[in-house]
Amino acid sequence: MSASSTASTPATSFTAEQLAELLTLLPVTDSVELKATVPGVDRSRVMDRLGMDPLQAELRQVAFFDTPDLHLNSHGVVARARRIQRRPGDVVVKLRPVDPAHLDDDVRGARGFGVEIDAMPGRFVCSASMKAPADDTQVHRVLRRDRPIRKLFTRAQRALVDRYTPGGVDWDALRVLGPVTTLKLTFSPDGYDRPMVAELWSYPDGSQILELSTKCAPIEAFNVATETRAFLAGHGVDMGAPQQTKTRTALEYFASLED
Repeated sequence: MSASSTASTPATSFTAEQLAELLTLLPVTDSVELKATVPGVDRSRVMDRLGMDPLQAELRQVAFFDTPDLHLNSHGVVARARRIQRRPGDVVVKLRPVDPAHLDDDVRGARGFGVEIDAMPGRFVCSASMKAPADDTQVHRVLRRDRPIRKLFTRAQRALVDRYTPGGVDWDALRVLGPVTTLKLTFSPDGYDRPMVAELWSYPDGSQILELSTKCAPIEAFNVATETRAFLAGHGVDMGAPQQTKTRTALEYFASLED
């Protein structure tokens, strides 16, 4: 799998090579998610300037499933479950990075399957995911280690993991990595005409990641990216700050506890 760009580049722009790759990917992508993380020193100020009300946020739990040495992740496969307060949860298998041109037709057309570009300042990655609803009671049982992990995922999701993990997967060897407690707020800040999402991930060691994001159609990507960048910068978000990845941080943290 390919189609990622993680080179160290100025946060203000993509390189010519990145832009060429992005222009190739956009026509075969279903959506684009524009993201930026907010440094801890700026969080309170940014939340205040954007008019965010934390009491309107939705409480969630997110857990990942992998081996202690992160075998799935090393091959670009992420298996995740999510609990959502007072709503059904879901399970997702992600392939990241992925080249949409190399996806098999039966996978590309599968129910709940989609391809998305995640773009952050200075880098982007193309990912694919297969999502399915999950009963909260069953997710909770898996997180408590009372139910096998493999039973949480659909047959199609398990087949996807097996297909894209060399040698297949021993589902009984996977561990529950998590959960992470998160807050998700969907809001419409003044002066910005698109919905924005804020996610605050709180890790057991006391560290946090606050991510702001918005989604758009691929054809809108460059215009929305320009508008969003200008809006966030004007409201105190340091667009040149190092960007943190929620999933990688969670995987590495919980995997270290399995040693």
